[in-house]
Amino acid sequence: MIGIKTPRRRAEMCLHRAMQFAVLAGVVTALAAPLQSQAQEKVLNLYSARHYQTDEALYSDFTKQTGIKINRIEAGDEQLLQRLKAEGANSPADVLILVDAARLWRAQIDGLFQPVDSKLLNERIPAQLRSNDGTWYGFSTRARALVYNKANVKPEDVDTYEELADPKNKGKVCTRSGSHPYMLSLIGSRIEVMGEARAEQWAKGIVSNMARPPSGGDTDQIKAVAAGECGVALTNTYYWVRLMRSSDPKDQEVVSKVGFIWPNQSTSGAHVNIAGGGVAKNAPNRANAIAFLEYLASPSAQTYFANGNNEFPVAKGATLNNPALSSLGSFKQEQIAVSTMGKNTIAAQRILDRVSYK
Repeated sequence: MIGIKTPRRRAEMCLHRAMQFAVLAGVVTALAAPLQSQAQEKVLNLYSARHYQTDEALYSDFTKQTGIKINRIEAGDEQLLQRLKAEGANSPADVLILVDAARLWRAQIDGLFQPVDSKLLNERIPAQLRSNDGTWYGFSTRARALVYNKANVKPEDVDTYEELADPKNKGKVCTRSGSHPYMLSLIGSRIEVMGEARAEQWAKGIVSNMARPPSGGDTDQIKAVAAGECGVALTNTYYWVRLMRSSDPKDQEVVSKVGFIWPNQSTSGAHVNIAGGGVAKNAPNRANAIAFLEYLASPSAQTYFANGNNEFPVAKGATLNNPALSSLGSFKQEQIAVSTMGKNTIAAQRILDRVSYK
C-alpha cells in the first residue's frame, strides 16, 4: 500500500541517506583541503624594486633556511608605491623593498609600512640607517662617488661635490637626471650640510658647468667620462665596481681611462644612500615578513649584498669578501640620518625646478 514503509524500504532509505552524507562530507573535505594547505603553506609576498639577478641566491638561501617560499613582484620604486596605494587593505604584499632614501621616506609618510619591534634588527642596523619610527631598515649601502677622465682632469680639481659647481670645471660635468631619486637624495644631503640657499647655488653652478644635458644612468656617465665627452661625473659605487669586475675588454678599457675619487674626505664625507625595506601595512604574513627582514641583516645575506651586487654591508659584524669593492679602500661617510635626506627631497625638487636642473 502506498505510504506505508516496509522494513526493507526503511533500510533502503537509510542507506541512501548515508550515501548522500558520505558524498557531501567528501565534497566538503575536498574543498577544505586546498584552503587548509594554503593556510599552512609558508609563504612571503615580496614587492621589490631591486632588479639584480644576483639576488636570486639571496632568496633561495632564505627559503632553504626557513622553508618559506617567496612570491616576488619586481618593479620600479614609484610603480610599487602606486600599486600598494591602489591595492589598499587588499594588498597581498608582506615586505616592500626600495632602493633609495627618498622612496623609503615617501612610503613611510604615506603609511605603507607598519612598525616592527625587532631587537635583532635594532641591534644590527645602525640608527642612522633606519627610520625613527621602526617602520623600515637599511640593509645595504652605496656611496655617491666621483669619476674623472685621467687624461685631461686633475683629481685635485674634482675631489669634492662643491667643485662640481666651480667655474674651473665649466663644460666638464655630467650627471643623470636631476629628478632621479639618487640625485634628489644627494641634494637632500647637501641641504643638510650647506643649508637650502647654498645648496641652490651649488645646483645652479652644476647646471652652468654641464658638458651636456643630463641623460642616461650612472654607467652611461662613466663611459662618457672615458670617451672624453665629460671630464667628471657622479656615480654610485656599485656601478663602478661592476665595470671593474667585468671580463668585457671594452669595460676594462673604460676603467683604464677613468679615475675614482671618494669626495669630501677632509670635510663632510661621501654621501651614502641605501637599499632597505619594511613590513607592508596590510601584510597577511607578518611573522614571515619579520623573519625575512631579520634574515637580510644576517651575515650570510650581507655577504650576498656585497659579493652579488657590489654593495656595502651594513649590519654589525658583517664582513666584506669582494676584492674589487675592497680595493676602493675605507672612506669617510656623511653622518646624516637617511630619513633626514628623505625629508629634504621636497626642498631638493623645488631647487631643481628653480635652477632648471632637468
